[in-house]
Amino acid sequence: MKDLKEFDISFIGLKEGIHQFEYTIDKKFFDFFNYDEFYDSNVKVELSFLKNTTIFELDFVFSGWVEVACDLTTELFHQPIETNIHLIVKFGDEYNDENEALLIIPFSESKINVAQYIYEAIVLAVPLKRVHPGVIDGSLHSEVLEKLKEFEIKLEEENDRSEEDQEENKNREIDPRWNKLKEFTNRKK
Repeated sequence: MKDLKEFDISFIGLKEGIHQFEYTIDKKFFDFFNYDEFYDSNVKVELSFLKNTTIFELDFVFSGWVEVACDLTTELFHQPIETNIHLIVKFGDEYNDENEALLIIPFSESKINVAQYIYEAIVLAVPLKRVHPGVIDGSLHSEVLEKLKEFEIKLEEENDRSEEDQEENKNREIDPRWNKLKEFTNRKK
């Protein structure tokens, strides 16, 4: 995996039609891109490569997991990855990858490296907020969660007190001058 040659697809020798490729993505793959958000990974990538005379269609299907840290507790967990991407490859005068669904490669090319597309699809499939499933279902017990619960109780008490204060303010007698002003603003509408 020194320079990701295993992700090269040499299309010159391929016959027209559909060709299947499979890759297993692990931590070493992300190390190549200097991406350290994942502590481990096991993602299976199935690539269906349709070769026509002037165009190629690549359909990637991703399934597996990446190990990430929970944003709340910093506990590591396996974040499921289930996604797919569709890529069209055409020939042109020069290389152009400005459109995420269309890749233009020079006529002189004889192979495509799909590593960058695999990398981007997996990274983008991970949610921005990573929450351990044990936090959601209540099965995870950690010191961080206990501290968060302590603060949560304090916040609830403060909210209850502020509601009581608001109720007391409503029950106080209002200065009659304010009532006159309210009448004035209501008439303008």
